[in-house]
Amino acid sequence: MIGFYLFLAFEKFLMFLPRKLRKSFFIWFGNFAYLVSTRYKKVVRDNLIFIYGDKADEKFIKEITKYSFKTLSLNFMYTMEGRYYSIDEIAKRVKFKNEDVVKKAKQEGRPIIFITSHYGAWELGANMLSSELEPIMIVYKNMKNKYFQNYLLESRAKWKMKYVERHGATRGILKQLKSGGAIALLIDTNVSKKESITVDFLGKPTGQIKTTAFFARKFNAAIIPTLIHTQDDENYTITFYDEIIPPKTDDEDNDIKVSTQMQTDWLSKEILKEPKPWFWLHRRWKNDYPEIYKK
Repeated sequence: MIGFYLFLAFEKFLMFLPRKLRKSFFIWFGNFAYLVSTRYKKVVRDNLIFIYGDKADEKFIKEITKYSFKTLSLNFMYTMEGRYYSIDEIAKRVKFKNEDVVKKAKQEGRPIIFITSHYGAWELGANMLSSELEPIMIVYKNMKNKYFQNYLLESRAKWKMKYVERHGATRGILKQLKSGGAIALLIDTNVSKKESITVDFLGKPTGQIKTTAFFARKFNAAIIPTLIHTQDDENYTITFYDEIIPPKTDDEDNDIKVSTQMQTDWLSKEILKEPKPWFWLHRRWKNDYPEIYKK
C-alpha cells in the first residue's frame, strides 16, 4: 500500500513536467529496462527465433527488443496521461481511418466485435475508440496488486469503457452484445487448451481464442479488425480494416474454426508486414511450445 502511494506521488511529479520532458523520461526508462532486463530480452529473442529462424539476425533482434521495451513504457505513459488530460486534448493527436466500416455496422443495428492486439499504443487506441466512436466493453485479468488494478480500471472508466473480469466474463459480454453494444478483444494472448482452437498463427499451429467467432455467429455481430499505428510516437492513426465475414453453414464447429483462422490470418499479415510494434515481450507460445522458453 505504501508503495502504491509513493507511486501516485511520483505520478503527480511526472505530470507536473512539460510533456516533452515526460515523454523523454519514459523513453529513457524503456531503454533502461532494455539494458537491465535479461529475462524479457530472452523472451523476445526466443519468440523471434521461433518465428523467423535464421532470418532473425542480431541486428533485427536488438531493434525489435528495444522497440518493444519503449512501446511498453509509452503505453504506461498514455495510461497515466489519460487520468489527467481531457478527452479533447488527447484526441488532437489521434485520427481514425476507414471508420465507415464501423458506421455501416451501426446503421445496420448490429453489435460489433473489435478484434485487436497488443500492438503499438494499444491503451491509447482503446481509450480513443471507446470515447470518440463507439463505447466498448473490455475483458481484464485480475492482478495480484488490487491497488494497481483499481488504478487501471478507474483510468479506463473515464473513456466510456465498461469492463468485466476474465473469469465469468461471458455473462457481461452476452448482455453487451445482446443490447447491440460493442466489445473489444485482444486475440494475441496466450490461451489455455480448454479455451482455444488450433489455427495457424505466424506460420505456427497455435491455440487461439474462439470466443470472438462464437459470439459473432450467435449475435450476427460485425467482426472489425482494429490496430493503432504511429510514425513518430506522437501522432496516431486508428485503422479499421474491412469486416471479416465468416461462413455460416450447418457445420458450426467448422465455421468457428474458419472464422478464427480468418481473424488470425489478418493479424499474422499485419505483424509480418510491420513486426516492431507487436508485443514480442509476451510468452505467446508458452502453452503450445513451452520448450522454446526453457533456459
